[in-house]
Amino acid sequence: MIRKHTRTGVAVVVLALVIPPLAASGPAQAADSLLSANKPTTVSSVEAETFGGANAVDGDPTTRWASLEGVDPQWIAVDLGGNATISKVKLTWEVAHASEYKIQTSSDGSSWSTKKTLTGQNGGVDETALTTSGRYVRIYGTKRGTTYGYSLYELEVYGSIANGDTVPPTAPSGLTGTGTTSSSVGLRWTAATDNVGVTGYEVLRNGSVVGRPTGTTFTDTGLASGTAFTYTVRARDAAGNLGPVSNALQVTTQPAGPGDTITVVVAGDIASLTNSEHYETAKLIDQIKPNHILTVGDNQYDSGTLTEFRNHYDKSWGRYKSITHPATGNHEWEDNLNGYKAYFGAQAYPNGKPYYSWEAGEFHFVSFDSQKLYDSGSDSTQLNWLKDDLAANTKPCVVGYWHHPRFNSGQYGDKSVMSPLWNTFADAKADLVLNGHDHHYERLKPLSKSGSVDTTNGMRAAIVGIGGDYLYKDVKPRTGVESWFADTHGVMKLTLTGRSYSWEVIDTAGRVRDKAGPYPCR
Repeated sequence: MIRKHTRTGVAVVVLALVIPPLAASGPAQAADSLLSANKPTTVSSVEAETFGGANAVDGDPTTRWASLEGVDPQWIAVDLGGNATISKVKLTWEVAHASEYKIQTSSDGSSWSTKKTLTGQNGGVDETALTTSGRYVRIYGTKRGTTYGYSLYELEVYGSIANGDTVPPTAPSGLTGTGTTSSSVGLRWTAATDNVGVTGYEVLRNGSVVGRPTGTTFTDTGLASGTAFTYTVRARDAAGNLGPVSNALQVTTQPAGPGDTITVVVAGDIASLTNSEHYETAKLIDQIKPNHILTVGDNQYDSGTLTEFRNHYDKSWGRYKSITHPATGNHEWEDNLNGYKAYFGAQAYPNGKPYYSWEAGEFHFVSFDSQKLYDSGSDSTQLNWLKDDLAANTKPCVVGYWHHPRFNSGQYGDKSVMSPLWNTFADAKADLVLNGHDHHYERLKPLSKSGSVDTTNGMRAAIVGIGGDYLYKDVKPRTGVESWFADTHGVMKLTLTGRSYSWEVIDTAGRVRDKAGPYPCR
């Protein structure tokens, strides 16, 4: 859950009783300086890319590093640039603090020695006196003090580096773009200067490091099409000193073209309070690195409240909320969509409606809220909107997705109440329909309005209810089923290439359980 920046000064006096007091100032300590400012960091995880480790050493009390929520252990390490004598570590925690953690040092960044173990901590500001040395310092959280993760406004390491260079380079200037594609951005800048010498640069996209070139150009690849990104650059010298960032540059990638490949992850029935594999399916997203995510409802169980979204979905699939195009399910309706709307915001509820369309490359996607139609067999307002939307569409390929399937081999079976929706897409010669609700996977041959196989005029469909919640094993393959399974969770990797599409279904063990296509759009 991405929270507001709140500060706390809890229990500073108590900490003074727990942690040994600092030694009295003297000539040696008077020479000690802040060693960690703007130095390179590594972290175990981030809650979102805007909460990178660099935020904890930037000297800005309003920015912070934040780990994934609900997971122990987590850590952040800083490279001081050379072997240092370390006299003090100061931590300024956000509300998400560690109640137990270790301060560790290393000479190589891989073998760590624990210098201090702290327990019973209450957040706020921790200052710990040390008499040790090392090039790397790591804060290793072993027990969270809240239900969140670990989050630091500042990690400050004090001491001295013998004959060390502590002067950072200047900021690079003249950051400009050299060109964009639908998936890449080219950058160029004027070199920084340093009292000893610049050894390289760090390129930051939306505040997180995405590259470390040695020269003054860089190409950032693997980006989402038609998306705006903000870039800055900073220089590093041989001692590891990082200089201030350059001017900020906002660049927008090109819209996806007819020949570009676009990757979309698809699944539904995802996060629940217990017995859910949503963390494991989210790891597949990490590996696939899609341009978009499409969900087919029941994103969050049991009632889809905002608290449930924050405590479960947000910790796994929520890392990709910015590229997610969700559909509603019956469990979101348990809370009258209040949690769904509050969590996803306008991207899932444009124009005040829980149904919408969007486009990628040559494809027109339509997210439909199927609950009213499923309950009553009627939803004229939304069906009329759908007909108008499909009539106005100019893209050659159409994909519809919603929660409740029309044709289904699972325990709920075929549902004739969904016929008006299926038939509307069929009349528009849509190419593919994606659903959830039944917790299994199945792929169907092109089907007619009546559900018979029609390879000439039928629509293809798949049920992808394998996103994390417990599986339904009662599957009896109906007419037209080409492939199915109900023994493991996973995601669909849908690939769009020009006017064709294909997919693989990958399970949580990394196995490809089904392949389909490529199919041309109709």
